[in-house]
Amino acid sequence: MKTKTNYLLALFLLSLACTSCNKFLDVTPDQRADLEKNENIGELLATAYPQANYIPFTEAISDNAGDKGSGTVSQVNSAPFLFQDVADIYSDSPTYYWNAAYKAIAAANHALQAIEKQGKGATLNAFKGEALVARAYAHFMLVKLFAWGDDPKENAGKPGIPYVTSVEDVVVKKYERGTVGQVYEAIEKDLLAGLPLLDDRIYKSPKYHFTTNAAHAFASRFYLFKKNYAKVIEHSNLVLGSGDPKSLLRQVNSATYRSLQYYELEAQYTRAENAANILLVEAPSIWGRSYPRYRYSFDYPTFQSLFGSNVSGGSWGYNIYGNDVTLNIPKFREHFVRQDLHAETGIPYNMIPLFTMEEVLFNRAEANSMLGNFDAALVDLNHYVATRMVVSQQNPVFSAALLLSRNKLLNFYETSDLQYALVQCVLDLKRFNFMHEGMRWFDIIRHKLKVVHRTTDGKVLTLGPNDPMRIFQIPQEAQSSGIELNPR
Repeated sequence: MKTKTNYLLALFLLSLACTSCNKFLDVTPDQRADLEKNENIGELLATAYPQANYIPFTEAISDNAGDKGSGTVSQVNSAPFLFQDVADIYSDSPTYYWNAAYKAIAAANHALQAIEKQGKGATLNAFKGEALVARAYAHFMLVKLFAWGDDPKENAGKPGIPYVTSVEDVVVKKYERGTVGQVYEAIEKDLLAGLPLLDDRIYKSPKYHFTTNAAHAFASRFYLFKKNYAKVIEHSNLVLGSGDPKSLLRQVNSATYRSLQYYELEAQYTRAENAANILLVEAPSIWGRSYPRYRYSFDYPTFQSLFGSNVSGGSWGYNIYGNDVTLNIPKFREHFVRQDLHAETGIPYNMIPLFTMEEVLFNRAEANSMLGNFDAALVDLNHYVATRMVVSQQNPVFSAALLLSRNKLLNFYETSDLQYALVQCVLDLKRFNFMHEGMRWFDIIRHKLKVVHRTTDGKVLTLGPNDPMRIFQIPQEAQSSGIELNPR
């Protein structure tokens, strides 16, 4: 079942209110009326994360998707693959994500207003830190998806997205998109102001909040987009520590992991207890039930290219399930919430990993490569290889012979440029690691990679680095708030 959103931008910013801010403090739909109590501010901040799934449309637009010729056809899957705007406004669509992100921003702003009124205190400071970092994250995702946010220096003067920092008390307010440069400056300001205020001790379920680790993981990604590689390494080190990080990664090639059955693998991947998961969010989504069956998804040619030869010389340790039209790696287990105990209808949810240890490791490896710290980058890549590769599917054990070396990289990528080989290796390993998770798209826009999609009826569709379809369209309804749509 899909869930419908009816918010215009101005209404999302008032989504926690009735007709005014004062009304919000009197009555709210979830009965968190009294924001003078710390626990109620904490509950409000639990909603300061975009409760929506960007994976369906970012995965379909990427080079991870092919045309299987048959399967489930849905707007959120077909339109991105065909490089068209998504008309669907329901869950799993860009419009739904836009709405959810601004709703999360509204929650953060309401929390910050309440904290400001109450004054100081250790718990309030920690809540303030979470609200600022959460607000920064939601805007960061918006500028990456709905603006030319891939390179904040090159595109500094291009239209960004509205950066909202106050609680609104009018039904319709005019907003300006500002510039990409201004949005990035505001994100960095919130992130750096919030990070030192965080206190992990206030959380009963820390994997669903911006803990210190999660905020540093966010900073690691943020500075990778800014190409401030020294900062990437600094924040990545604070997440991974100075020791061997392999215990923090998913042990995909272990006998224990490979022995898990399909539904166990689904559940294990997004568990809060999984050390590799840094930040999770629960979002209404049918992705978990749909991604193996979507027509435009992980197809057999993509499987062959990714599962064929790789830089290690071995095989991936993942178990791949399905047939030619349902190939998949089990990663998402659906949680179906019935409307009541006896209802047949309800809302499907998926747990979405927003930040993982694997991403932070890849960020550090790429940053070290860009700074010429080739040995350090190689060490991190080998930590990853040691948790993913096996000798062969017939001999599914890890061997030290699979570890990477300079010569192995140069030979595999047919180059004499070690930096190029290392970065390509990061992108290739990262691409497969995040299959079905939508992360490949962010590397495509960051590295200005061309995407080519071929349909079963012979069409060849190309999305170049400067194609306007590389940024998703802002919802039409946002025009009522004065927001300019992206050119087409």
